[in-house]
Amino acid sequence: MQIEAKKTGIIVSSLFTASVALTCCSCIAAPVEEIKPNVLLILMDDLGWSSVSCLGNPYMKTPHIDALAENGVLFTQAYATPQCTPTRASLLTGQHTARNKMWHVVPYYNYPYARLLEPDYLENLPREAYTLGEMMKDNGYTTALLGKWHLSTYENDGYYTYLRDSAKHHYGFDYVNPVADPTEYQSYGDKGVEFLTEEAIRFMREKRDTSFFIYLSHHTIHGPVLAPDSLIRKYIDLGYPEKGQNNATYLAAINHFDNSVGRLTKALKELGLDKNTMVIFYSDNGGVDKEFEQAPLRHGKGSPYEGGIRVPLIVSWPETIESSKINESVHVIDFFPTLLDYAGGNLAENIILDGKSLRPLLDGDTFEQRELFWYLPLYDPQWGASPGAVMRIGNYKLIWFFGDYIEKENNFNYIPKGRTELYDLALDLSETKDISEQFPEKTLQMKSRLYEWITEMGQDTCNMNPDFDASRALYRPR
Repeated sequence: MQIEAKKTGIIVSSLFTASVALTCCSCIAAPVEEIKPNVLLILMDDLGWSSVSCLGNPYMKTPHIDALAENGVLFTQAYATPQCTPTRASLLTGQHTARNKMWHVVPYYNYPYARLLEPDYLENLPREAYTLGEMMKDNGYTTALLGKWHLSTYENDGYYTYLRDSAKHHYGFDYVNPVADPTEYQSYGDKGVEFLTEEAIRFMREKRDTSFFIYLSHHTIHGPVLAPDSLIRKYIDLGYPEKGQNNATYLAAINHFDNSVGRLTKALKELGLDKNTMVIFYSDNGGVDKEFEQAPLRHGKGSPYEGGIRVPLIVSWPETIESSKINESVHVIDFFPTLLDYAGGNLAENIILDGKSLRPLLDGDTFEQRELFWYLPLYDPQWGASPGAVMRIGNYKLIWFFGDYIEKENNFNYIPKGRTELYDLALDLSETKDISEQFPEKTLQMKSRLYEWITEMGQDTCNMNPDFDASRALYRPR
């Protein structure tokens, strides 16, 4: 689904528009006198799909997150992009990274001797972008961004850890939490979990007589992983290692933010807001596989495989949304039209949304089969990432590496040629068997459609680099 509209009084930058027809769809119009929910969107950082026990964590329980799932909707096939900045850009714009041009973690870095040239990308979310925060304000909500921003470089409107108070109005937020030190929460304490949880509770208390939207963007469980000493000791005493995969600090950090989810849901009940607040729990990408086992998924953060892009998603709204488990595939670009649907349907003009409202699924209906896409034209060898794109339709998933690839399982061996892989996720969730040669027609059909979509987005499959040097292809100047 694409929705086109125009930001009032401002002609939106061409980077965020395209000549597509206006599509009339159900997410534009909300029923008359419908009660609008408050919205608490909890976004975790680097939390893998199987890190919560309702999706299979075998090492510990996450009872408060599980309670959200038991009383709400658990999506088993929810997707983000493989890294922080792109997911946050898609979340706030409702657009594919191929359209908003923020497919790369900021600030800028590149690999000058790699085989392909990465297309130019944006390092800062433009002030002209029509954001989720602005849409919620246009529908009568008081808005807050608490925590990580990662959509601007330091000399601009924000930083990795925060959006500047002086810039918040450009992106539709009435309040951002105070930050004095740009490195705050990154090297000490509990990664800011307690502080940000308290901020969210305080904002809910102060705004309980209004409609509010809280974007609670946690810094945890991004590295360096931090947790209270008492919880770390708990898992050491249970026999978990101090370092390496499934270590005590990592498990303690999961335990800690699960407790914070419990505090948030308790506060909603005490404030009498639980029956009129939609709580969304989500992650910006897959987990770091050297810290926590991602099984049954392949690889982790930064990867186009399931471990990099499949994430936990829970939506809870007691007594309004019935508890269920949903297996349809959904994408980060779907949040904007979904919240538009529930918030009241008021959308500025000439804004393009690439996603689809999840409200029919939350109401108990189903989706017709649809295509999902990812545009990933970048190098990030620490995660085994090289320029490519991904398409999923039904159970089939195609990964297209445009000109080279990195064999992460084989000591990050670099192969300077393109590659196309096809998987049937219903039979092979771990993506262990490439069936592209077994099904050449299906592979060609999907690859052709993926290329067509890339060109529709105004992008391409990367140009050859005249300075390519295979011996230095993955060298990054500091």
